[in-house]
Amino acid sequence: MSQTDPIGDFLTVIRNGSRSGKAQVDFPASRLECEIAEILKQEGFVLNWRKISEGSPQGVLRVYLKYTKNRKSIVRCIRRVSKPGLRIYVGKNRIPKVFSGMGLAILSTPKGLLTGAQAKSQGVGGEVICHVW
Repeated sequence: MSQTDPIGDFLTVIRNGSRSGKAQVDFPASRLECEIAEILKQEGFVLNWRKISEGSPQGVLRVYLKYTKNRKSIVRCIRRVSKPGLRIYVGKNRIPKVFSGMGLAILSTPKGLLTGAQAKSQGVGGEVICHVW
């Protein structure tokens, strides 16, 4: 894992785990990854998550992935938008619709991490972290 983009690494772990049919994936925990996991849980893309403090001072973030009855992943695609080398910011009037409204945009705003719909309703813009559908 690279240490230059931990959010990108976290999204890649979820993407690879869901494509390979794993029930859960583990990642070194941080506050930002926990907030992203909570948003994914609230929006129905993952079953649950929890922070395990055993073994390391940082802890481990365990994400339980969600599948359909046919064992197809609920997360079809999870894509990093704003990268360390190229930050993407949007105003409150330019918040993107992902997959014609079927997907989810996660934004880092002055009010914390929000989905695109929450940011639009609160009238704030920010950095587009990722798209999920």
